[in-house]
Amino acid sequence: MDRLETLRVFRKVADRQSFSAAARELGLSNAGVSKHIARLEADLGARLIDRTTRRMSLTEAGRAYFDRCVRILDDLAEADQAVGRLTAAPRGLLRVTAPASFGVPYLSRLLPEFMARHPELSVDLSFNDRFVDLVEEGIDLAVRIRTDLPDSQLVVRRLAPVERILCASPSYLARRGEPRHPRELGAHDCIVYTLSTTPGEWRFQGPDGQTAVPINGRFRCNNGQAMLAAAEAGIGIANSPIFSVAAALRAGRVRRLLPDWQPPPHALYLVYPPGRHLSPKVRAFADFLAERFTPPVEWDAVS
Repeated sequence: MDRLETLRVFRKVADRQSFSAAARELGLSNAGVSKHIARLEADLGARLIDRTTRRMSLTEAGRAYFDRCVRILDDLAEADQAVGRLTAAPRGLLRVTAPASFGVPYLSRLLPEFMARHPELSVDLSFNDRFVDLVEEGIDLAVRIRTDLPDSQLVVRRLAPVERILCASPSYLARRGEPRHPRELGAHDCIVYTLSTTPGEWRFQGPDGQTAVPINGRFRCNNGQAMLAAAEAGIGIANSPIFSVAAALRAGRVRRLLPDWQPPPHALYLVYPPGRHLSPKVRAFADFLAERFTPPVEWDAVS
């Protein structure tokens, strides 16, 4: 006899407390169910079920075996489901959130290829620099660029390092001069990113070790694209991720400052709600982004 089938029969008999009920649900004869149980007891050398003409009950050995049997069958069912999820085609609606300074130039350009690969999938992409509550807002996956991420129950996948740099426009530097040391930033207009964990302070690692300097300026905002636009317009000095200013650096619209002093390194992360098994649509998108943003990434060429 098939041992797994016998375990399923034993579980059904124990669940229903009845040979005849188990037989009906499994599509077997009463004699067939009895044969499975008798063979199992013979193989184990132990009586699993006490039965009379009026009732049946599990023995002590039967209860212990039933507990193990349930775990084995449930684990097997989950393994089958996991493989099914891996092979299933991604479909339905995928909801993604990302910072605009990353999402607009990079995700928007890549999404047509991803959607062509998965024609049964629709994408809802929202741009937001703030931390979005994925569970509360029904988001499947978030792209985040941070030094690190706060402890949470979310699943985190790190893709690539992201360098931050200081930059300013040629017109600003002609007017205000170029700082040669972080301590000189106090005399400059610095563009304040209000969503930073330390908006009024910039930190660096450089020839003198670690240093932190207070900064201020006439312009504050909560968006990376607005920061770059302000820097290009000569409003002040920006402290930005390299990917958001790479094109402006190549074109000469901004110049890099204090290259020997590095702000704390950031990284590109994917974040999604926990679950015992990752849905095909989230797995497909996460793997797609991992393909595209495995180091070296395109912005490394200008760092």
